Amino acid sequence: MFSFNNIAQYHQQFFDGTTTCLEATNYYLTKIEECRKLNAFVEVYFSESIERAKYLDEKRKNGIAIGKLHGVVIAIKDVICYKDHSITAASGILKNFVSLYSATAIKNLLEEDAIIIGNCNCDEFAMGSTNENSVYGRVLNALDENKVPGGSSGGSAVAVQAGLCMASLGSDTGGSVRQPADFCGITGMKPSYGTVSRNGLIAYASSFDQIGIFSNNINDTAKIFEVISGPDIHDSTVNQEKQKTFFVSHPEKIKSKKYRIALLKNALEHKSLDKEIKKDIYELTDKLKNDGHEIKEIDFNLIDFIVPAYYVLTTAEASSNLARYDGVRYGYRHKNTVDHLTEFYKKTRSEGLGKEVKRRIMLGTFVLSEGYYDAYFTKAQQIRRLLLDQTKKIFSNADALLLPTVPSTAFEAGMMQHDPVAMYLADIYTVYANLTGTPAISLPLFKHSNGMPFGVQLITNNFNELTLFEISYMLMNVYKTY
Repeated sequence: MFSFNNIAQYHQQFFDGTTTCLEATNYYLTKIEECRKLNAFVEVYFSESIERAKYLDEKRKNGIAIGKLHGVVIAIKDVICYKDHSITAASGILKNFVSLYSATAIKNLLEEDAIIIGNCNCDEFAMGSTNENSVYGRVLNALDENKVPGGSSGGSAVAVQAGLCMASLGSDTGGSVRQPADFCGITGMKPSYGTVSRNGLIAYASSFDQIGIFSNNINDTAKIFEVISGPDIHDSTVNQEKQKTFFVSHPEKIKSKKYRIALLKNALEHKSLDKEIKKDIYELTDKLKNDGHEIKEIDFNLIDFIVPAYYVLTTAEASSNLARYDGVRYGYRHKNTVDHLTEFYKKTRSEGLGKEVKRRIMLGTFVLSEGYYDAYFTKAQQIRRLLLDQTKKIFSNADALLLPTVPSTAFEAGMMQHDPVAMYLADIYTVYANLTGTPAISLPLFKHSNGMPFGVQLITNNFNELTLFEISYMLMNVYKTY
């Protein structure tokens, strides 16, 4: 019977003759059907993925060189364009819309022989932390169906958590890969801003958005990142120099290497942090210190400004980015006759967009309005500048920053629906990396006494994914407790 541990082992099975792409694909298609109640997928590409698997098996049998992700079964979030496939951002306003082109990240996956098995449910337009704000209904956490899987990339996280694919892509604007990874007990990585092209990613907040990766181990994450990252003429914000390999090739050397790791004292002492999470992280840092790593505690007095600054800036960008969904060119439109174009826009957007998306559009429009721009938007930009300056200082004396990922483990479904401010404050530890553009990863190291997993978040300097992967590999292979 087919089983999957990691990409390297999977590829070895091809050469041993113990599996095929078709066998792997059929295994995952069966699993998806069995777990349909989790609501992780919006659409599954049944016949297409089978044909793709057959093609790749023939390619290998004929001695043609195979790609780095040959036969790797990957799911994608419903905000990433895939030519001739529907893409809705889990919103009624994009109902029945079919993408005219593929995102650069998707092209890169296909060029390296990956199999795209389907697109995954998410919070509408990637706005949310619970995956309850979707026109397709909420996604269930496979470990406890009464709890949320996190958001906004909850479907992509559950697809990996429940073993419905080998890895998946999500998007991370303020923690939308790392937070669901933490709630689901898997690895979730947000690259540096500008390492992965945003071409073909539906925009929420353009200066924050990044395509991220879910998997079950560091080497798989590194291998997929290596494939999807790199220059792109279609995205001017991307670093146009192709970076070198990120695959961890000398594990024993990494395990013995000593690192300088910084802790933000104000973050770990924050009143919102679960006491057990705090205790386990401090115990981890004590072990690291005893093993010869340098641990530095840093006073970080901007912690309480991070979430307000993030929501002012992202909602401002969202109000601009989502103005294009007006019912004129594509997607949902109001059916009844109206007297004025303004009324048509109002009716279409009121009916087609969900409550959380409308809330953020209105907030963004407010902070950009005359009389409030300087009071809110300009101040938030100043906070972002201060964060960048402070981050630069931190990494002048440290290899990495260690933080909690989320203040608590996965909470009950519906718990945050009537208190959006509480939901926003749950992003206190993840939005920092998006404000500064730094790479970050959530690592599933621990298990809470309530039975749910939780992890730690690791952040390194901009464009230093190699160190991020090395320290992550060390933590996962030496310090993971379950």
